[in-house]
Amino acid sequence: MVRSFLLLLALPVSAFAAPDFDRTVAPILSTCLDCHSGTEAKAKLDLSRKQSATAALDEVWRRVDANEMPPKKPLTTDEKKVLKAWIESGADWGTDPIDPLAYTTKARAGRDWWALAPVKRPDPPQVAGGKGQVTNPIDAFIRVKLAEAKLSPSPVAGKRTLIRRLKFDLLGLPPTPEEVEAFTADTSADAYEKLVGCYLASPQYGERWARHWLDVVRFAESNGFETNLARPNAWPYRDWVIKALNDDMPYDRFVFEQLAGDTVNADAATGFLVAGPWDAVKSPDPVLTANQRADELHDIVGTVGSTFLGLTVGCARCHNHKFDPVPQLDYYRLKAAFAGVQHGERAVRRPDAAERAKKAEAVRAEIAAAEAALEKLEPLADPGAVVPRRLPVNPRRNVERFAPVTAKLVRLVVSDTTGLEPCIDEFEVFTSGERPRNVALASVGAKATSSGDYSASPDIHRLAFVIDGKYGNGRSWISNTAGRGRLTIELAEPTEIDRVVWGRDREGQFVDRLATRYRIDVSTDGTAWQVVASSDDRAAVGSKVVLPPGLSRDERPEWRRLSRQAEEARERLAALVQADMAYIGKFTPPEPVHRLHRGDPMEKREVVGPGVLSELMPKLAIPAKATDAERRVAVARWITDPANPLTPRVIVNRLWQHHFGTGLVATPSDFGFNGGRPTHPELLDWLAAELVGKKWSLKHL
Repeated sequence: MVRSFLLLLALPVSAFAAPDFDRTVAPILSTCLDCHSGTEAKAKLDLSRKQSATAALDEVWRRVDANEMPPKKPLTTDEKKVLKAWIESGADWGTDPIDPLAYTTKARAGRDWWALAPVKRPDPPQVAGGKGQVTNPIDAFIRVKLAEAKLSPSPVAGKRTLIRRLKFDLLGLPPTPEEVEAFTADTSADAYEKLVGCYLASPQYGERWARHWLDVVRFAESNGFETNLARPNAWPYRDWVIKALNDDMPYDRFVFEQLAGDTVNADAATGFLVAGPWDAVKSPDPVLTANQRADELHDIVGTVGSTFLGLTVGCARCHNHKFDPVPQLDYYRLKAAFAGVQHGERAVRRPDAAERAKKAEAVRAEIAAAEAALEKLEPLADPGAVVPRRLPVNPRRNVERFAPVTAKLVRLVVSDTTGLEPCIDEFEVFTSGERPRNVALASVGAKATSSGDYSASPDIHRLAFVIDGKYGNGRSWISNTAGRGRLTIELAEPTEIDRVVWGRDREGQFVDRLATRYRIDVSTDGTAWQVVASSDDRAAVGSKVVLPPGLSRDERPEWRRLSRQAEEARERLAALVQADMAYIGKFTPPEPVHRLHRGDPMEKREVVGPGVLSELMPKLAIPAKATDAERRVAVARWITDPANPLTPRVIVNRLWQHHFGTGLVATPSDFGFNGGRPTHPELLDWLAAELVGKKWSLKHL
C-alpha cells in the first residue's frame, strides 16, 4: 500500500538507506523532464526544481507505481526501488539541480557521453607479431582487437594488389601497367612510401576526395524543389574544395574558411553554407515565407552539426534533443549565429577582377550600340494590326516604337502572362529626337503606381525597383494578381516620347511571369488615354519567327547581322560576369531569432542570441550585438579549437570510412546516442590526436 508522502517525511531518515541523489535518482527523474520542466511543463508539474518536485512526490509515485508515468516507457523494477527508497529516506535533493543532460542512461546520452570526452592520446599497445605485421601504431591497435576476437591478420598483400588498392583509394583510378611494373621492380625499403607520396601529390587526389566531401556537405548545382533551377555559378566552391585538399590545407583552416572565408579573402569557401536546397519560389503568404526561411537556416544548422561535429543538432529544432545533450536553446543559438546568411550569388575577389571589369564595360557598350541600331530598325507598333508585324514578346527585352506623342503618364496594362503574376524588371520611356533619354527614372522625378504589388519577397520584388535603372529579377516588380496587372509611370513633366522598352529579366535568367497580352497607353491628364502599342501586332509566343514580319527586304540582312552581334556580345559578357560571381551566399545583418514552440515559425517565444552547444567543450559566449561575420568567425574558432573533442574524431573517422568502407564509428555523421559505438576507441583517439599534433594535416594521416 502506498503511504502518503507527508507520513514518510515524519519517519526518521536513518530508517532507510538513502540512495545517492546525484548518481542514481537524478538520472531517473531526468527522463521525465522533456514533459515536466520549464515554463510550459505538462500538467504544470516541474520536476527540475526541488520545491515543485517534492511538493508533488505523492502523486508522482502513485503514477510511477501504476506504470502511468513515464507513459511510453515505464520505469524498471530496479528504478522503482531506487525512487521509492529515495522518497522513504526523506527525498534529499542532493547537491545540484536535476540536469537532464548530466548523465548517460539507458535512454539517452549525457554530457559524459564517450564522444564528448576530451581526446587523450593513448600509447599504442605492445604487440608481439610476425615480421611485416606490426609496422606502425595502427597495426598494433588492430592486432589487439583481432586477438580479443581470436582472429589472425590477413596475409600481407602482394605489390600488385597493394598498388591497385592504393591508387583506387587515393585517386579513384586503376594503376597503369607501367606503374605496376615500376612498383613491382622497386626493391628499395621506402618503395611504398614513395608511391604514396606520388599519389598524394597528384591533382587527381583532390578531385577524388572532394567528391566524398561534397557528398557530406549536400553540394549540388541546382536549387531543388519544384523548379530545380540550375546554379551555373556554384562551381567555385567545388573547385575551392579540390584545391584545398590538393594543397593539404590544414583541416582546422579548411573548416574555418567554409564558415567564415569571406573574412580572410577566401570567398568561394562559403559556398558550403548555401550548398543545400533552396526554395526559390516565394509567396505572399507570410506563413509559407516564414517556414521557408526557417527551413533555410535549419539546413545550415543541421549540416554544420552533422558535418563537423557528427551530431544531429537539427533534432533540437522542436524540443530538447531526445537522445543527445543538445537543449533546444542550443539549436536556436546556432541558428542565430547564421541568421545573416542568405542564399544567392556574391562577387568573388579575383586577382584579375579590375581587368575583367574593364572588358565587361566595353562589351556592355558594344551590346548597347547593337541594340540601339536594332531599335531603329524595329517596326513601329500598330495596336490595330490584324496580322503580326513584330517579333513575339521576349523575356529579356521588348521595344515599343511609335509616332512621337506628348505624355505625362505612361501605363502598361497586362491581361495575360505565361503563368502567375506578371513581372517587370525595368520600364523605360525615351524622349524623341537626336539624343533620347530615359525619363521613367525615379532619379529624374518619375513616380510609379500599380494596381497591386506582390508582397512575399519585398527584398527583391518592389514597385520602386521598376524605375530605379537597374536590371534583373533581383530588382523587379510583380503584380499581386495572377495573369494581370497595371503599372503607371508619372513623368516629372509632359514630355514628347516615341519609345518604351521593358523586360521581364534583362539578365536572362527567368522566363516565367512574362506578359503575353498587354497594351501601352499614354495620357496628359490621367483622364483621356491613347493606346500607342500593344501585343496585337506581335507574333504569337512560341512561334518560330526570328525576323520582325514588318521589316523590308533590305532591312532583314542588317537585322540578322546586328542580332548575331548582340547575342555573341551577351555570351562574352556572361562569361566575364560569371567568372566574377559565385553561388556562395550573401551576408546581411542578422535577423532576430526566437525560440519557436515545437519549431513552428508562427509560435515565437523568447529572443535567442548567438551561441554554440552549451554542453560541449570549449565554452563560448558570443555577444548579442555581434555582426554576422563576428558570429560565424566565433563558431568557426569554437569548432576548430583543439579542446573540441568531436571535430578531430569526426574527420579521422571519415578518412577511415572512405579508405576501408566503414568507419571506426559506423555512423560517420552521428556520434550521438543513436549512432554507432567505436569499434576501436583507442585507435580513434590516437588518430584524432595524431591529426591535431601534426598541424591538422590530412595527407599526413
